[in-house]
Amino acid sequence: MATFYPYLISSLPMLQFGGKPPFSFVRFIEMCRGLVPGEDLAYVEQCGGDYFLQKTQQRTLAQCASFETGLRNELVKIRAVRKKIDGQKYLRPDGSDDAALYHMAMNSHRIPSLIESERSLDRARWSRLEELSSGHYFDCDALIVYALKLRILLRWDIVDHADKQETLERILA
Repeated sequence: MATFYPYLISSLPMLQFGGKPPFSFVRFIEMCRGLVPGEDLAYVEQCGGDYFLQKTQQRTLAQCASFETGLRNELVKIRAVRKKIDGQKYLRPDGSDDAALYHMAMNSHRIPSLIESERSLDRARWSRLEELSSGHYFDCDALIVYALKLRILLRWDIVDHADKQETLERILA
């Protein structure tokens, strides 16, 4: 099967952090079907779930998973200290040991607003995806980065359009 990465990727709208997602993740996968070989499509589809919990041979997906696990490990350490408990039993061994992850997690932790704290973490994830996309223009790695960025945008679209009054009433009830 011929791959049509240049055609597909050049037809995708540009994504910007904080912007509106152009389509759903399901629609994105439909756009890829028929243009992306089966194994590569499976890697792109993994981005729709908990990709960081799965072992993979795909380099970009493995680097994203390592980053995500490392960031979550740092958050566990910070929260464990605050709660005065041993967080070691909650750490996953396959995360990145990058010192910058501690700073990302600590910066997020210091933000009083929970929503802004999460936004800070997603900005860090977005920045990491930007780094990983360097040099990848028309290949599977570019599609993986696009898929993960789309997930971030879709997540914030849900948050931004949630009925806040209904949610508050449900919580208070």
